[in-house]
Amino acid sequence: MDLRIASIRRFLYSHYFFGGVRQGVGMLLPVLVVGGLFGNYTTGLVATFGAQCLAIIDQPGGPQRHRTNEMLGGAALGTLTVVITGLASSYPVLIWLAVIAQCFVYSMFSVFGKRGGLIGFAGLLLMTLTMHTPLQPHEVLAHATATLGGALFYLVFSLGFSRLFWLREEQQAMSVALFATADYVAARAAFYDTTSDLDEAYRDLIQRQSVMTDKHQAARDMVLRALPRGKGLGDRQRVMIWNMFVDMLLLLDTLVATHTDYAALRRALAGNDCLMFMRDALVKMSLELNRIALDVSRGRKVQYRSSAKAELRAIEYEIEQLKQQGLGEREPEMLALIIQVLRRLRNSARIVDRLADHTAASPDAKPTDVLRINKSLTRFISRQEFRLGLLTSNLRLDSPHFRYALRVTAAAAIAMTLASRWLSPAFSSHSYWIMLTIVIIMKPGFALTRQRNGWRLMGTLIGCLGALLLFHLTDQPEILFAVLLGACIMGNSLVQLNYMASAIFNTLFVVLVFHFVSPGTVSMAVIGERALDTLLGCALALVCSYILPWWEARYLRPLAAAATRANREYLLAGLRYVEAMQAHGAPVGAAAGDTPAVTDADLAWRLGRKNVHIAFSNFAEAFYRMMSEPKSHQVNVPELNNLLIQNHVLASQITAAIPILAALPATPEAVQRALNGVAGLLDQSRAQPPADLPTQFDTEGEQAALVYPIKQILKAAHMIRQELQALEDPAHAPQMAVAA
Repeated sequence: MDLRIASIRRFLYSHYFFGGVRQGVGMLLPVLVVGGLFGNYTTGLVATFGAQCLAIIDQPGGPQRHRTNEMLGGAALGTLTVVITGLASSYPVLIWLAVIAQCFVYSMFSVFGKRGGLIGFAGLLLMTLTMHTPLQPHEVLAHATATLGGALFYLVFSLGFSRLFWLREEQQAMSVALFATADYVAARAAFYDTTSDLDEAYRDLIQRQSVMTDKHQAARDMVLRALPRGKGLGDRQRVMIWNMFVDMLLLLDTLVATHTDYAALRRALAGNDCLMFMRDALVKMSLELNRIALDVSRGRKVQYRSSAKAELRAIEYEIEQLKQQGLGEREPEMLALIIQVLRRLRNSARIVDRLADHTAASPDAKPTDVLRINKSLTRFISRQEFRLGLLTSNLRLDSPHFRYALRVTAAAAIAMTLASRWLSPAFSSHSYWIMLTIVIIMKPGFALTRQRNGWRLMGTLIGCLGALLLFHLTDQPEILFAVLLGACIMGNSLVQLNYMASAIFNTLFVVLVFHFVSPGTVSMAVIGERALDTLLGCALALVCSYILPWWEARYLRPLAAAATRANREYLLAGLRYVEAMQAHGAPVGAAAGDTPAVTDADLAWRLGRKNVHIAFSNFAEAFYRMMSEPKSHQVNVPELNNLLIQNHVLASQITAAIPILAALPATPEAVQRALNGVAGLLDQSRAQPPADLPTQFDTEGEQAALVYPIKQILKAAHMIRQELQALEDPAHAPQMAVAA
């Protein structure tokens, strides 16, 4: 974890820490209430396990109604898990079968996406904790009741907490998205730094964009569930958050549209300070966005303001010098491109200033944007279907989810057999920790399982050493409980940020829990057994990760095709928006933008843009996961890397070209033919590519700004089609002519 002061403040005001506090307090209250008031710490601990089940599911994002339904479903499944595991716990054969069956079923929940995976993991965690001690049949009902009571308590607590702190949750979701945007802007600045490697800059940008897309979707889900209503106590804050969200997306569009051929730009501006000023302007904007994000998370107005005006004026001066040196005559397209970069940097600086202004939450502020704030915006919210058919349709060997379930089941079967047959009774009494390690570590992807293996092992060992040191330093219950509470909060807060640190705190938390539940039983031997159990669980997880592995390379072709389809739909939606704007004869942002036809076309184009970002993010994440796998399973790396870059270039240039086209009275014939041809090139069902696409375009007047993006769109589309065909048939991939 980065220990710089700015990073610590960023963490403490983030929704990660805020969520960790909510989850930690909600988990521990049942054991404190039941144990403190009634002296029954065992029942209180069982209730805490039920609350922990729901705390795992209770992650930010999505409408509150969906989260509530997911937690209710988790409570019901958790109670059923306790009943099944508890009834079987006294019978070795039955508990073996029950654990194996539940491992398979809950691992299959990964077909339902991230939230389904959380529900499945919560069920596996409850199963593992319930098998800790054999239960008699008459104890199972009390155990299940306590679990359900703890789960329902957490549900009520979480809903009340969210209702009370709704504004803070939305502010924190926005601040996380703004922080991710600031990181993305900083990554873009590297392209203008002549000392940086362009390939490294591309890799960093794509990874930052993938993270940013995820954070933007989380903010989108949060903001669109509580739109401004024009009345009410919190409407001023809702307007502020909505306006910030709209301007954040506008900033992203503006920056994406500045994407260019940076190698050519560096050659054209070699020895010129223009690139340095462009870099410095973006660095300043990134720092300003970080300050804005921090103040949003704290609910404060931005006090300190920085400006990129000096850099922008310096770029203007450098452009005048380039004109005098004859760049306009030698390379008119390059000069037009540099001017476009300046304009977009200037627009970006204005948007950053507006974002800072929004933090004042002015009472007379009105919702911005031409889009109608109504139910049509719910199309932008991410959705997750929970259908039984989705689960049953994946019960086949070519399904990655089915293979993952088989791997977890095999690891669980081996662990249960080892514990019952070969381990000594004294050691096997803690064997549930082996199962706990397995269900925590094993993930659908090989690379993530291997990565978590090392983190979990190191975290557990450090946590065990920390517990020994703590018990050596003090035995004061007050101090130990304060450490327990802090470890619980930090373990939940860091699970998405730093898994090894989360494992350290979670290990310390569990050891302290057992110290309070069974005073005097936590010894050096018990802590040592935890470490050995973790080591054995890690070894089993690593070995079983090679059982029917699903290598990322098998999934990259369909993901590349999906990213290409999303780009094609984005282009077609953009062309429909251009037609709608030109039909009304008004420039972008004028009154025509208020007509239903234009608004609907604009909405469809924005939806296409969101889908492009998500499809590209999925492709990029899978590609970099593959690069973490063994070399022997990294296939078609050059082709896939080029597909990644060209899809990024294509989306960037579409974003740049469409607003320019929409501002023209009519689309030039050559440009229209070129874009129709691009749609054909990206159509994967089309056997032959379009022929005789134009390569020369009018550079006079308003059309000058179109030449570069259109040529880049043509070039990227040709290369995408060529690389996709190479993936399908490497031996016969055609070498296609690329527009100059």
